Amino acid sequence: MPQTAKQKACAPPATFPPAVASGLRPLAESDRDEVLDFLAAGSVDSIFMSGLVYDNGVSSPLNRGAFCAYRGEDGALEGVALVGHATLVETRTERALEAFADFAKRCRTAHMIVGDEEKVERFWRLYRDGGQEARRVCRELFFVQRRAPDGEDVPGLRLATFGDLPHVMRVNALMAEEESGVNPLAADAEGFRRRTLRRVEQGRVWVWVEAGRLMFKADVMAETPEFTYLEGVWVNPEDRRRGLGRRCLAQLGRTLLARTRVLCLLVNEQNKDAQAFFISAGYKLRGCYDTVFLKKF
Repeated sequence: MPQTAKQKACAPPATFPPAVASGLRPLAESDRDEVLDFLAAGSVDSIFMSGLVYDNGVSSPLNRGAFCAYRGEDGALEGVALVGHATLVETRTERALEAFADFAKRCRTAHMIVGDEEKVERFWRLYRDGGQEARRVCRELFFVQRRAPDGEDVPGLRLATFGDLPHVMRVNALMAEEESGVNPLAADAEGFRRRTLRRVEQGRVWVWVEAGRLMFKADVMAETPEFTYLEGVWVNPEDRRRGLGRRCLAQLGRTLLARTRVLCLLVNEQNKDAQAFFISAGYKLRGCYDTVFLKKF
């Protein structure tokens, strides 16, 4: 697939910092199995990255960045990172984290850094001198579900189609703006539409529409044999607190857990209503993550 000018702009520079050139290397498709084995940890970072590798491969403009590795003197992997629109790292050593932070400073189009709170704090100390400034920091709670509750199905819950695209884009844009402070329809409408349509075409968006009204929506952001990550779970404000959203979420859980081991998602620490909603649907709290949204250079 040829890269557009906008896709090229999302990728970090091809050259690697001389100070860490002995250990830092770009990853290729031939590294796929080794990378997936390394990313089997089950953190949010590794689930995101694994999902992209399963969907797009290691080297693809659809990843909106570049995968790179840090190897020790014996050639063994010590870290894997995606550096680009979203910066995600999974490391075993401090020198790998330092190398990735140094490399990330060279990416001029980064939008956010995501990871567990302790890792992001360490990464930020290494990155902030020479990197982009923080625009917003969100603390998020990591919830998981291994067994969906029983319940009555919602006949109207289905995979989204092309005709649902306006509904899905509108809600996803509002949710993204609420979380990050940037409306993707204003920042990059064409790219946002392209990415949303691709997710619909992949069978990753679930909706319930009644009489032209969107009642419920949920996106599968990443899917691996072990983990499925949900985002953009939304219930129409006019239909909340009636148990309809919980029924949809439970039904979706039963469907997805038939082909994966764990469902997981992040909820903003300030959103108490959403936390209560997911807990009532059988999700369990497993940790805290930070998302650092970055200012542009």
